[in-house]
Amino acid sequence: MSIRERLRPWWVVVRWPFWLGLGLLIGFGAPYTWVLNQRVVQRFGDLEFSQPTRVYARPLALAAGVPMDATTLRQELRFADYAPSQDAHVPGTWSESGDSFVIASRGYADPAGGELPRRVRVILAAGTVQKLLDLTARRPLAAWHLDPARIATLYGAHQEEREVVHLQQLPLLLITGLQAVEDRDFNRHIGIDFSGIARAMLADLRTRSLQQGGSTLTQQLVRNLFLDRSRTLVRKLNEALISVLITAHYSRGRILDAYMNEVYLGQQGGQAIHGFAAGSRYWFGRPLGALRPQEIALLVGLVRGPSYYDPRRYPERALQRRNTVLREFYATGLITRPMLAYALAAPLGVTPESRLPRDRFPAFMDLVRRQLQQDFSAAQLRAGGLAVYTTLDPAAQLDAEGALADTLTALGAQGRSLQGAVVVTDARSGAVRALVGGRDPGLPGFNRALDARRQIGSTIKPFAYLVALAQPQQWSLASILPDEPITVPLPGGRSWTPRNDDGISHGPTLLVDALANSYNQATVHLGMQLGVARIRRFLDSFGLSAPINADPSLLLGAQDLSPFELAELYQFLASDGRAEPLRAVRGVLAANGKLLKRYDTATVKPEYQSAVRLLTWALQQVPREGTAHALGASSLAYLNAAGKTGTSENQRDAWFAGFTGSDLAVVWVGRDDNQPTRLWGATGALPVWMRLFQKLPTRPLPAAPMSGLDLHWINPQDGHRESRDCDGARQLPFIAGYAPTEEDSCLLDQFKHWLQGPAPAHSG
Repeated sequence: MSIRERLRPWWVVVRWPFWLGLGLLIGFGAPYTWVLNQRVVQRFGDLEFSQPTRVYARPLALAAGVPMDATTLRQELRFADYAPSQDAHVPGTWSESGDSFVIASRGYADPAGGELPRRVRVILAAGTVQKLLDLTARRPLAAWHLDPARIATLYGAHQEEREVVHLQQLPLLLITGLQAVEDRDFNRHIGIDFSGIARAMLADLRTRSLQQGGSTLTQQLVRNLFLDRSRTLVRKLNEALISVLITAHYSRGRILDAYMNEVYLGQQGGQAIHGFAAGSRYWFGRPLGALRPQEIALLVGLVRGPSYYDPRRYPERALQRRNTVLREFYATGLITRPMLAYALAAPLGVTPESRLPRDRFPAFMDLVRRQLQQDFSAAQLRAGGLAVYTTLDPAAQLDAEGALADTLTALGAQGRSLQGAVVVTDARSGAVRALVGGRDPGLPGFNRALDARRQIGSTIKPFAYLVALAQPQQWSLASILPDEPITVPLPGGRSWTPRNDDGISHGPTLLVDALANSYNQATVHLGMQLGVARIRRFLDSFGLSAPINADPSLLLGAQDLSPFELAELYQFLASDGRAEPLRAVRGVLAANGKLLKRYDTATVKPEYQSAVRLLTWALQQVPREGTAHALGASSLAYLNAAGKTGTSENQRDAWFAGFTGSDLAVVWVGRDDNQPTRLWGATGALPVWMRLFQKLPTRPLPAAPMSGLDLHWINPQDGHRESRDCDGARQLPFIAGYAPTEEDSCLLDQFKHWLQGPAPAHSG
């Protein structure tokens, strides 16, 4: 009997099912595959991975002479996720010996350019950087920047943490090791591995379930991009078909590139960690290029199940899985036996906590958002993918938070009802270094630094005095002001009679002393001679969002401003007469690294520079012998800081605004319910400022008057010039060419000095 005759009975039985199945395959399967193919091509061809917007602090600038101490540098390194090490050879680590630090930097790119990775020795001495050495190139460094810490993450529609990278940016061991462990035939199969499927089907039949894998890397990618996580037969058939279609259309490199950015590697709260680059940051706090073989093996091992093998929750499982992967690396010739032995003995090396901050400093981030909204739409910010580089100084921020909290705690029961705010800026550029919106800085909510407008008290006075000093032909620090009662008529038949805080009238007073001691009556006499409208116009010129009070009470601080707005005023003084806008953002990059916006500080021409320098010298007398004498009598006297205390009516608000050669800080302390605090500026806000600057590395102001000013001896009784040998003579600075022309004679005093020898004269 022929073969055809033997098969005929079987064909009679199966021919109708066969033709029916073939018809269904052609009639349904072909159109279904065609439609699916169109969707796959469109979806995969236009594949763009969502990335969050990442926000970074400023890079730490180091150069010889820059203020820096070991405690602050250590704080900066930890905040930037650098780990202490014995030799600091791995990027992202540091070692220290006394005041000498070796830092293996990771390098970075930002709107200003960035830095390449290198090993740098930083030598500190006397509170400053003494020397920088590039250990990679073996040469001295003039200046260097530590890469900026990531301080916040702004997620868009997708709560996915991802850092898109391409194959050429990945360690070779990761690429080859992943294939060795997950899909050895990746470069040969058609998207599905039939031998792997057969093994999985046999296992499923034994257990009567659909639990086994056998998936290729392509199938895993398809599962993440196109399908849900159900374990049905239909889903598995779709997975296999899409995998074949993708393999037919795209290169292995394109598929692997997508896989490397899509693979799921963990979860932080509501944020899913996708891709090996984000996984490296999440688990190790370092970029992929800085990982060692055992750490790469752990990441590859986590592909099998990030939750089950979570190294923070289940370290024993993770260690076992990592070691299994390492042995696969060795079996496929990717690492040597000594490398295997070393890697097996190494600890897991994951950071104790995740390194993906959502929002470390809510008050500062509030300012960043407001400034970004001036140039970027809400849709752009929600879309994500941006890299925002800010001016935040992490050490200054932490020090400011601690200074406020510690001061309020030290006040005991009185301090429990108090709140506060701190704004710290670069005295020259106007970059916001720190911003504290309340005593609980980690809690989002009402931002007192930006939104709490309170009466600023005597901190307004320097600006009235500046208006006077800008007229050197008429006013100087030696001008005599009457500190005596004054009644100012007001509209509607009313009148206003201000009093000094100590209740005493001090009579004729030098202008510099009236400011240093914050005499109200003398200030009102000066303000009425200048004209309140003129002072108001000057304050209006700063472009503050708050309307300026037109009433004479403005002269004593009856003006509501936020701490941030007051910092904008004092920035004019700290920056030597330059109206520098306060800025929190340095620049913004797109996801592809393209520069979208750079916020450079424009070169602003100084205004009233000589008058500002004269006023700065006068404000240096406030800590020396005025209302902030606690500062001048402390260990911070060497800073020669210039500043002004302020207390609002009924002691509801305590203020201090002060600056050094490199930093300005404005502090407010008060109650949210606007009730009296029983504190003055010197007892409520000044202690916060002093606590901050006890930790903050900063440059002192020069003790001597700055250029453009001449020193002359004057008679404090009338402001006339006189010899230094005259009793009570004081040396004061004047704008060059505008010293008093009148001169007093004191021949008897000079004769006494000639007989007795010169004695040190009092200097104001």
